[in-house]
This record gives sequence, C-alpha cells and structure tokens, in this order.
Amino acid sequence: MGKLNGKRIAILTEDGFEQIELTSPKEALKNEGAQVDIVSPREKVVRSKKGDDWDDEYPVDMPISQARVDDYDGLLIPGGVINPDKLRTNERALSFVRDFFAAGKPVAAICHGPQVLIDAEVVEGRKLTSVAAIKKDLINAKARWEDTQVVTDQGLVTSRTPDDLPAFNRKIVEEYAEGKHTGQHV
Repeated sequence: MGKLNGKRIAILTEDGFEQIELTSPKEALKNEGAQVDIVSPREKVVRSKKGDDWDDEYPVDMPISQARVDDYDGLLIPGGVINPDKLRTNERALSFVRDFFAAGKPVAAICHGPQVLIDAEVVEGRKLTSVAAIKKDLINAKARWEDTQVVTDQGLVTSRTPDDLPAFNRKIVEEYAEGKHTGQHV
C-alpha cells in the first residue's frame, strides 16, 4: 500500500518545462499510489525541453479552465525557463496556485518553478530554494532563500535543480501524505 493511495496531485505546467522535473516527480508520486494529473492552460498537450532542445509531448489531463483546487490534495510546479515564464503571466494559473495556499494544501516547485510563486504573491517571509538564477528575484520578493537541496516550510517544498530530484521526490511524497498544513497560507 502506497503512502499516497487516494491522493490526487496536480502538476501545473505550460510548454517548455524541463522534462525530468515533471517525469521524475510524477513517477515517484504514482509509485506511492497517487493519481497525478497534468493541468495546463494548453488544452491537449504540453511540450517538454531537455536543456535547450524541445523534446516529447505529454497529454494534458485537465485544462486549467476546468481544474478545481477542491479536487486535488497537492500541487507541483516543474521548472525549465519557459514554463514558469508563461505561467507567471497567466492569471488563471496564478489564481490556481493561490487557492492551494489558501486551502493549506502542500505545494512543491523546483528549479525556475518558484518564479510562479513570486507572481502568485505567496513567497513573502517563506523559506525556500531555487535555481541560483532566480535567487535575487525571490529575495526581492521577500522570501528567505537558502542554498540547500530541498527546503520545506509548512507544506511548501522547493528544490534547486534536477540533481536534487531524489531528495525533492522523497520530501514531496512525505508532505503530500501529511496533507493540509495550518501554516500554509496566502
């Protein structure tokens, strides 16, 4: 019996996510029994990147226009440069993120993924990490940035790069299994 049986996790993404930052956590979550849905502003498929090159397409399970936070137990935002940049300018995506925080549900982001959290205005005073390229952005948004493999703050889980995926995957399984966190808030 998996630690996440009966849990449903949303992976919020656009085109241009770093492939391994979606596929590795998704596999870890499914191995623990979670149902994992790709939620996107795109209607049918999202395209991944491997470094600088475009790669595979993945089916969208739930268009964001139909996604409801009440249907999910947690949220995951993969990185890549393009994906977060597109999401951070999409008001529906930002609202979806804020609703997870308002509901106290665990949220995880890796690499450039925390850029979305900046624009959702949910990082002020929170401990987190990211790829070094957005460290200043997070500090300017009044987050407490740390250079650590994985940082957890009341249901918010962040990691730096694909090198951190083993630690990130273990921690997201733990946080999603715990469920709502009273300290998770907008």
